[in-house]
Amino acid sequence: MAAGPSDSDWAPVGGERNEPATLDELYNINVVPSELFFKFRKQIESFRVGLNLEFFNFPTNEYQAKLVLKPTTSDRRWKFIYEPLHGDIRLLSKKIPLTKFLTLQVGIGHSFHLNATGWKWKLSTCLGGDGISQIRNKTSIGVCPGVDLRIGWRAEYVLPEIHGAVGTGEPMFNMNYGRLNASIDRFEAIITH
Repeated sequence: MAAGPSDSDWAPVGGERNEPATLDELYNINVVPSELFFKFRKQIESFRVGLNLEFFNFPTNEYQAKLVLKPTTSDRRWKFIYEPLHGDIRLLSKKIPLTKFLTLQVGIGHSFHLNATGWKWKLSTCLGGDGISQIRNKTSIGVCPGVDLRIGWRAEYVLPEIHGAVGTGEPMFNMNYGRLNASIDRFEAIITH
C-alpha cells in the first residue's frame, strides 16, 4: 500500500497546494488480496478444532499450515496453535479489550527448530495511522450453512475539506479533494463441519 501524503504534498506552493493532477492519484482501491486463507473447522465436545491453510505474499507464494484448538464457550480465554512446518506451538490469550478500540493479547510458545521458549504480547487497534486516518476491519458473509467468507480490508484516508479566505490574497473558495487508499488485504473461506 502506498504511504500517506508527505509534507511536500500538502505544503502551500505559491499560495496554492501542490496536489496530484488526477483522481487516480488521489483515490486508489486495490481489490486483489495479498493473503488467502482456507479454514476447516470441526466442533468436538466443547472445543473447536481448526486446520488453517494460509497463502500469502503473492509473488513469492509463501504458505503456512496451522492446527488451532480453542474452547467454544462464550467466555473462552485462550487458544492453542501448532504450526507443523515451523515446529512452533503457542498458547495465546484472547484479545483483552483495554479501551473501545485497543486490545492486548499475550502468549507463550516453544520453537522445536530453535529449541527456544518465550512469550510475546501484542497491542493492537483497528484505528491508527501516521498523520492520516486508518480503518482496518473484517467483514463476514454467510454463503450457506457451514460456509462463510471473511474479507479483511483496510482504508487510509484524508477527508476532503473546503476552505477559503477574504482579504488575505488567498482564494475565496478552495477545495482539497482528500485521499483514499483502500485495499482488500485478506480473503478467508471458512468451512465448518
